[in-house]
Amino acid sequence: MKIRFLGAAGTVTGSRYLLTHEGHSLLVDCGLFQGVKNIRSRNWKPFPVDAAGLSAVVLTHAHLDHSGYLPRLMREGFDGPVWATSATRELVDILLEDSAHLQEEDARHANKYGYSKHHPAEPLYTADDARHAMKHLRSTGFGEPFAIGPYRVTFQRAGHILGAASVCIECAGQRITFSGDLGRPDDPVMHAPEPLPETDWLVVESTYGDRLHPEHDPFATLADIVSRTAARGGTVLLPSFAVGRAQTLMHLLATLIDERRIPDLPVFLDSPMAIDVTGVFRQYRHEHRLSQQACDRMRDAVTFTRTPEESEALSGNRYPKVIIAGAGMLNGGRILHHLLAFGADPRNTIVIAGYQAEGTRGDALLKGTRSLRIFGRDAPISCEVAKVDGLSAHADYREILEWLRPVGRAPRRVFVTHGEAAAADSLRQKLEHELGWSAVVPEQDETYVLD
Repeated sequence: MKIRFLGAAGTVTGSRYLLTHEGHSLLVDCGLFQGVKNIRSRNWKPFPVDAAGLSAVVLTHAHLDHSGYLPRLMREGFDGPVWATSATRELVDILLEDSAHLQEEDARHANKYGYSKHHPAEPLYTADDARHAMKHLRSTGFGEPFAIGPYRVTFQRAGHILGAASVCIECAGQRITFSGDLGRPDDPVMHAPEPLPETDWLVVESTYGDRLHPEHDPFATLADIVSRTAARGGTVLLPSFAVGRAQTLMHLLATLIDERRIPDLPVFLDSPMAIDVTGVFRQYRHEHRLSQQACDRMRDAVTFTRTPEESEALSGNRYPKVIIAGAGMLNGGRILHHLLAFGADPRNTIVIAGYQAEGTRGDALLKGTRSLRIFGRDAPISCEVAKVDGLSAHADYREILEWLRPVGRAPRRVFVTHGEAAAADSLRQKLEHELGWSAVVPEQDETYVLD
């Protein structure tokens, strides 16, 4: 058996791991590359192996850096099944269509205003492509093994978001486990990851491989930000991932309003995708910690805005309020229109409440940039830029080590992926020094023989 690292090697995004054995090939995750332009450009390159020859795709979870390349893979010739947990299948349906619509809208906008170097600008894939990809999705439950040729595949809960799984694959008497994106043991909404089983080989994420999450109380931090912004008559912008983060923010804001820790401001969820995800969140209540009452309150405390006209009306509304909108790293979506409308006013605040990949607009704001390139023009940022820690859906390095430590037998080798270079290498060193495990940070397109 061999493994080839087609993505998430030396970078956080683009998770794509190719397993091959005796003519059978299995792709674990099929993600988009995101972040700086030279990383994003990899999405446009031909897939490095014959897509038609793949036996199947297995998804760890629904986030686009793990699932967002599927429609393009179909264009490249893949026509097999895509396996996921039930909740992941529901979420992928929502995310892929939204991703396609955003790309189509961005291409139309670029053609209208002429800021693309390509004439005409085209989307990476269309909504029709996304709908075609969804016809290939197959779902199964956690702890229910299934076969793909010589591979025996089992999903186990990883926390992180609804449906997220670590994937255990057995083949030719060996087991390789992919951590997927690993959640946190004390996440305010999601359950803790299930224990790691003994495994011969391990592919582990390292998003926070060189960092510890601060011990700050996110409720208190968010309450302070909202209160001081409201006091000066401003609007709070919360760029958010539609899956997980938006629902957590809704829960926090509803709780703070009920506890009278913030003014009873109007709160808007301005993301059709996040609205749809909230419905799935309520449907799969057994996969998270919130009670039915908490889910109902979270929904009732927020006004949903679906249509472009409703979103435009929000941008023209100068009364104090909170707007939750995508995209979480400010790399697209309605949040950019709101940033154009509210970003130049010092009464307002934009709150960064999640991981920001290198090269994204969110990353630039945290590094002090006060002018952003949006829709082909430079937009001044004079509003307050604030940050809420403690809401990450990713385990930090201590939590990763605590997840790994109880396993009875050390893996023969650990492949450290899904992290910026410094984070991945820092986790590699910790695995070697603290656990005594053999670990390596693979490079893009590198192949290892698992024997």
